[in-house]
Amino acid sequence: MPYVNKARPYKKEYKQQVERGEHDNRMERQRARRSYDAKGISRKGKDIAHVKALSKGGSNGDGTRLEAPSKNRSFRRKSNGAMK
Repeated sequence: MPYVNKARPYKKEYKQQVERGEHDNRMERQRARRSYDAKGISRKGKDIAHVKALSKGGSNGDGTRLEAPSKNRSFRRKSNGAMK
């Protein structure tokens, strides 16, 4: 773990997230986590995935669902090995 002997630089990490444009997506995932927790749905061992992937033109407003990590983190490929 990189922060075992020193404090984690949360302010620096936040600033980097905002600069990269990741902050809004991270907050959307956090809202989804809280929503599942409030409903009593166990997220253990699962990923929160967008209904329509952001890379496929989806948005945060399209909603989220729970998926197995192997399904959420994999890419479908064409017969020649290229990504679909």
